[in-house]
Amino acid sequence: MSQNHDQLVGLIWSIANKLRGPYRPPQYRRVMLPLTVLRRMDLVLAPTKDKVLAQYTKLQAQGHSEEAIHKILGKTASSEREQPLYNVSQYDFEKLLGDPNNIARNLVAYIEGFSPKAKDIFSKFGFEQEIEKLDNANRLFMIIKEFTDPKIDVHPDRVNNLQMGYVFEELVRKFNEQANEETGDHFTPREVIRLMAHLMYTEDEDVYTPGIARTIYDPTCGTGGMLSVSEEYIREQNPQANLMLYGQEYNAESYAICCADLLIKDEPIDNIHFGDTLGDGRSSDGHTDKKFHYMLANPPFGVEWKTQQSVVQKEYDTLGFKGRFGAGTPRINDGALLFLQTILAKMRPGPELKGDGSKIAIVFNGSPLFTGDAGSGESNIRRWIIENDWLDAIVALPDQMFYNTGIFTYIWLVTNRKRPERKGKVQLIDATKHFQKMRKSLGNKRNELSDDHIDEITRLYAEFQHDNTSRVIIDGETEEKICSKIFNNRDFSYLKITVERPLKLNFQASDDRIAKLMGETAFAKLSQSKKRKDSTAILAEEEAGKRLQENITAALTNMPDTLFKNRDEFTNALNAAMKAAEIKLEAPVRKAILSALSERDETADTCTDAKGRPEADSDLRDTELVPLPKDIDLPMMNAPEAAPTDADLPELVKDHVEVYLAAEVHPHVPDAWVDHKKTKMGYEIPLNRHFYVYEPPRALAEIEADIKSIETDIMQMLKGITA
Repeated sequence: MSQNHDQLVGLIWSIANKLRGPYRPPQYRRVMLPLTVLRRMDLVLAPTKDKVLAQYTKLQAQGHSEEAIHKILGKTASSEREQPLYNVSQYDFEKLLGDPNNIARNLVAYIEGFSPKAKDIFSKFGFEQEIEKLDNANRLFMIIKEFTDPKIDVHPDRVNNLQMGYVFEELVRKFNEQANEETGDHFTPREVIRLMAHLMYTEDEDVYTPGIARTIYDPTCGTGGMLSVSEEYIREQNPQANLMLYGQEYNAESYAICCADLLIKDEPIDNIHFGDTLGDGRSSDGHTDKKFHYMLANPPFGVEWKTQQSVVQKEYDTLGFKGRFGAGTPRINDGALLFLQTILAKMRPGPELKGDGSKIAIVFNGSPLFTGDAGSGESNIRRWIIENDWLDAIVALPDQMFYNTGIFTYIWLVTNRKRPERKGKVQLIDATKHFQKMRKSLGNKRNELSDDHIDEITRLYAEFQHDNTSRVIIDGETEEKICSKIFNNRDFSYLKITVERPLKLNFQASDDRIAKLMGETAFAKLSQSKKRKDSTAILAEEEAGKRLQENITAALTNMPDTLFKNRDEFTNALNAAMKAAEIKLEAPVRKAILSALSERDETADTCTDAKGRPEADSDLRDTELVPLPKDIDLPMMNAPEAAPTDADLPELVKDHVEVYLAAEVHPHVPDAWVDHKKTKMGYEIPLNRHFYVYEPPRALAEIEADIKSIETDIMQMLKGITA
């Protein structure tokens, strides 16, 4: 970060501290962010102010309505602009200071005088309601005067839009820090966005064609950082590119900053939609039918989507793959993969459909890599993406890269126009050691990517080599480390099989086992009435139930104290005892008796069902993850119209699973079998496991020497204390 950037943030923060009293530090943002935008617009409009006022007065004199005047001014206020930005009030910051007694009223008039789109920006800030509070606290004049100081020069000629983006995000970070916010919303460091841009546009020659038109979309655009950096990256190499930026943001403050940035750059803001991208009943996806060439996003990490659940679930149930969420829905406590599905629904047709396709870069935490069991929503979403051959690469970033979280993060690169050598493949890149320590931490952000790191990670991606190495610093030493691996799509798939063990029980009508019978729900309920109103009937029913319990217990006590190792033999003895006592057992009570009077016994006979098939012991049930066979053609989720299905899976993989069972399970538990009906396919991406390098433990002698050395040091310190 430049010194000018730090100085500007420091100056604005020093002004913010003058709000202390009527505002608590976490509330400073309500004033400082809109006033920073207002001052920037004020400086931009200064050269055309007199011209606009003269034209406005002339149009009023001609009898035009206010609506008509704004339409005319929108086209003529500045011949150098395409997007309307003007102000028809007589005020600017200097003139506001000329009338201290009426500064609140005049400031409102000043904001009301802006062109419609600019005025909407300030309505999203909700700034007007703060003006009266500032005035009543005798702070308004002082704050406006501070912003008018030449040191706070935020004109685009002195602070370009990219630098201003840094300023806004640093201010927002500081405000969030004051509020101790950990909401899951993480501002993406600009060097991470630059890396995403490098990776996404690498080997993409079309975007550098002069005059080419391309669309860029961010469904969680925040203050517009990803859109701005991406645009800047392309224009540096292709100034003639026609770039159209699209986005959506649900936070009013961030939306306002993003739109202000675009408007000052004279770019359209109509393509930035305000509202919840997933849909929350009040707002919804603002770009439903649009398709984009490039898409970037940093959705919230680990944030539940309960408020969007009804909308998302309805779209999933009614539209399937014709909507956004056909592949499935993740757990309610993390909606990150819903945003990826939203982006995938906006891909342009790929080359196989004679289209130019789309490329995507999205930042996740580790959860989307592996969370979710086989057959779960997360697993099915990964399966759908990989089987469609859209997942291109995943880059593991260092920890402590984001301002308000220290966790490891991952860039997913997804596309429907892979180069021929990448088809059917996924590249994993371990960039966790590619960083440098910051001179000064920013919240949780202690690490950063240098330009050299970005270039090196981009090289690894572009070369697309298995076991490609890179020079990294580990524990202060520079060494070569494998940082790139190439996998086949199916390497991330597996079968989850259910291994059953036979149920083996012995039975005995002993006193201690009979005593357990009252703990069985079905038996205990015999003395509980189902009636609710007639007290006499309730009492009678309960008494009858107690007598039945006593009769059953007596009949069991009269049975011989024999240990049965065959359930059928014990059942015959039980039936005879109940018949002799003239007791007719209901099925739930019979089951309760068998449960109470039984114990597991490996030497007992296997319990079987009515067809003579062995019953499974649920307590001994286990699952195994089996690599998916590479030579079997399995049902794939590669048709957009098809929902995930494992209906045909068991028969296709049965022989493969039986071979695994014989080799890996039977040597330990010979009587185990697999319930093939429960076999499921799963997908996970264990990136860390693939780059794990075993480090043998230190020799015992070395550890012992260290312990003795520490003991010696402790004894020396103790001597110093007692001396």
